[in-house]
Amino acid sequence: MLTLSEQECIARIKKRECFHAQVESGAFIVKIDEYAPIICAAIHNGHQLRTELQKSFLLNKQERFYEEDPYTDELISSFPIQLIGNDSRFEYDLNRAKTLSTYFKTAWNKQVWKKPLSTAQRNKSHKKHQAFYNVLSAIITVVEQQFKNAIVFDIHSYNYRRIANDTPTFNIGAGQIDIERWGRVVQHFEKQLNRISLPNMEVRAATDEVFHGRGYLISHINAHFDNTLVLPTEVKKVFMDEDSGELYPLVLEELKAGFKNAISETAAFFMRRYGKRRQTQKADILSSNISQEVLTLDKKLFALCKNIETLNFINPINLVAERNKFLKKNSYIAPNFNYKQLNINPYKFRELLYQLPVDDVPDADIQQLYRHVIDNLASKIDLLTTIGSDEFLYNSLKYYGEPNHSDIANARFLLHLNHQTLTPQPLYNADRAIDYFKTQADAWGLKCKIEKSSKIVAKAMVNNEKAQLLINKNAEFSEKELHAFAYHELGIHMLTTLYAKQQPLKVFSLGLAGNTHAQEGLALYSEYCSGSLTLERLQIIALRVIAVNYMLEHGDFVKTFHALMNEFALEKSAAFTLTTRVYRGGGFTKDYLYLRGFSDILSLTKEQSIDNLLIGKTGLLDFNIINEIVERGMLKKPKPLFDLTYRPSGDNVLDFIVNSIK
Repeated sequence: MLTLSEQECIARIKKRECFHAQVESGAFIVKIDEYAPIICAAIHNGHQLRTELQKSFLLNKQERFYEEDPYTDELISSFPIQLIGNDSRFEYDLNRAKTLSTYFKTAWNKQVWKKPLSTAQRNKSHKKHQAFYNVLSAIITVVEQQFKNAIVFDIHSYNYRRIANDTPTFNIGAGQIDIERWGRVVQHFEKQLNRISLPNMEVRAATDEVFHGRGYLISHINAHFDNTLVLPTEVKKVFMDEDSGELYPLVLEELKAGFKNAISETAAFFMRRYGKRRQTQKADILSSNISQEVLTLDKKLFALCKNIETLNFINPINLVAERNKFLKKNSYIAPNFNYKQLNINPYKFRELLYQLPVDDVPDADIQQLYRHVIDNLASKIDLLTTIGSDEFLYNSLKYYGEPNHSDIANARFLLHLNHQTLTPQPLYNADRAIDYFKTQADAWGLKCKIEKSSKIVAKAMVNNEKAQLLINKNAEFSEKELHAFAYHELGIHMLTTLYAKQQPLKVFSLGLAGNTHAQEGLALYSEYCSGSLTLERLQIIALRVIAVNYMLEHGDFVKTFHALMNEFALEKSAAFTLTTRVYRGGGFTKDYLYLRGFSDILSLTKEQSIDNLLIGKTGLLDFNIINEIVERGMLKKPKPLFDLTYRPSGDNVLDFIVNSIK
């Protein structure tokens, strides 16, 4: 962060330069990531008291902290223009007029100074007060020139235990607001604040219930600017113990995310009514620049985690030998699979993972996205370090979950349907399949490698790290299967792999939380879009759910293998492959997610566009923030290879079946 004088700051602002700086010996901070019609201020956030005043100051740290507004800078950290007070309000109060900003002797019925401050001491504080308002005025002047109108969110916090009555979580002070002119915006902000959800507490927003917004910041702006609305806002100190100062981090995290949404939605509403652009949306209010803090975190995360692709370790290295042995020896002795050794120290990995600088990320939602990823990776390393052990199944359940009653009911519904017996179609071996996929990849403009492999269980699999499509050397495909696999593996898995490599943030190559569920759901949905999804294919997916359920119920490879053959008439090779999929590693529950993912993606397409899920290895948990950061221009917007909009396939029977999966 730069250290600039008041004059240097103003000069940069007049040139519309973006910068982060401490001003006037660190008295306050100016952060400008982008010039936008929204300005956020946390003027009582600070706790500094200059050295010459500390000798005369009578309050202890806890008493001072009690009347200050700690963590209010966190509440505005997501926004492109921020002004944050670093000095304690006991030195000078930025929400009082300059001559009244220094307390003569007492404040809140407590004596503050051993003796009144001298004129020289007061002048030093008044100079910093004046510098703050000069910089604020320069910002508003430039913003009004560019956007016609501006909105300022003046954020404070308040102690509520000393108030006898029930108090609101958020109080908007409208005492100095021209309600006839700006009243609709005040109402909209209150409505947005009421939508915030906080853990283990009721949330309520009100206007003029406890405070009436009579501070100097709004007075100053009202006196000098005609086209700027100020919304003085008090936040109840529910995110901390107001007496001890102990922070409640989970509440603050949710509050930051909720505040970001409430403020940006209100600012967008304000600009639609009063600005130059009538189509302003939430994303237009927020910065399009990726902060250096995010880039630093992303780089460190990718360097740490880029080599922990699950399927690189979960596929048995002696698969072919064990398959041949099992099928030749009456299939009553479970295979003994061996696995690739993990070249990662799990203890050091977890330690480094949780030392990553997530707290430095200013944007509340982006910070939450990375927290989700880090928690997900911690579970993944637990999974990988227990491959082949009794603990693996527990970790698979923790990472992927397990099929619920609806999943099993959906699977059995599909398996009880009779599919039409088709004339046997010619089958293509792995070499012919590779030729087909290479031709399709060229037609779609996908630059990737396509090769045979003897080390995978599935017929085909994309290696994300190498942008490589692997084809099982023993696999055979019908013509319709080739078409389906092209859309599934190339049209989704390879496309998202390649898009992830083009993004400025590498987290989309690593994979967001829930990426398996979203990716496999998308891939099956792509088969539906291509017209190549069949009941037979859905029944294969349904069998995976049943196989996972059998594995969880019986924990016996041989029993599951024979149950699949006897109950569902699978031939030996297919039953072995399916059983291996769910028993590899010690009990792998991933396969039930294909059917659930398909159902969830199908439902989502009926509500909104899902194109932005293609930016990389995304998940539905963070879909809202994915949409936001794409619309903000922070990421390269993906273009589907084919239309992903939901529409009936034209096969009435298939459409009925698909829409019956809930």
